[in-house]
Amino acid sequence: MFYYKRSSSLVGGAFNLAELVFHAVVRNIRSQHSNAVIAIMMNIVQVVLMATVFYFIMSFLGGRVAKIRGEFILYILSGIFLFMTHIKSVGAIAGLGGTNNPMMLHSPMNMMVLLLAAAFGTLYTQVVSILVILFVYSVAVNPIEMQDPGGAFAMLILAWYTGCAVGLVFMALKPWMPQTSTILSNVYRRMNMIFSGKMFVGNALGGWMLAMFAWNPLFHVIDQCRGFVFRNYFPRNSSWEYALWVGIALMMIGLLGEFFTRKHISKSWDARR
Repeated sequence: MFYYKRSSSLVGGAFNLAELVFHAVVRNIRSQHSNAVIAIMMNIVQVVLMATVFYFIMSFLGGRVAKIRGEFILYILSGIFLFMTHIKSVGAIAGLGGTNNPMMLHSPMNMMVLLLAAAFGTLYTQVVSILVILFVYSVAVNPIEMQDPGGAFAMLILAWYTGCAVGLVFMALKPWMPQTSTILSNVYRRMNMIFSGKMFVGNALGGWMLAMFAWNPLFHVIDQCRGFVFRNYFPRNSSWEYALWVGIALMMIGLLGEFFTRKHISKSWDARR
């Protein structure tokens, strides 16, 4: 493979990196479908179906679960949006394949571009889906009011960041233990169906029940998000700082693991899969 290195300034290098990331993000989104609009529509349908299922489930459970005075559908969506963003981020980063990814054979490509493309591609898809759903609901059903939209969006970004950090750990582990990494990634995503706290509020949990959820950074992010969304809810049993520090720690572990793997990996490792 021929490689031509072109010297450039710091600003020029930043623009080149941004251009590479942009094209890689477009490729990442179109990998789901040849038409990017249909790919986003498929994600919207998935979110709406999950919200509908949880709406009926929580309607049967009644007030024993949701103890927040406010719009019921907004309570459900605030959990579903962050849950989907987190889980999609974990799957996108964990499924990259690391240094053995075929895209790494192209000389302008590097691992940072690959990571940023997967992360921002997932974030773009989820943000557009959320905006479309909220807009349609506000126009067709009932106007949506949030106490602090900026804080709620910050929690969405934090859910995306922690998902990328978790996925990075699984990605670094995958070349060494492919089957184990895939199983652990699937187990983590399945566990979050229950332990993410999207069906509960932190203030309603206590004792041993709270201990079952408190380990999960996504639980803290969702509970804090509902504090920003609803005027009458003040989360006491969760902390967004915990989720942030867990995300930073996992990202450092994942980057160290990926760097170590890149120094020892061989193309022949693919034969073990």
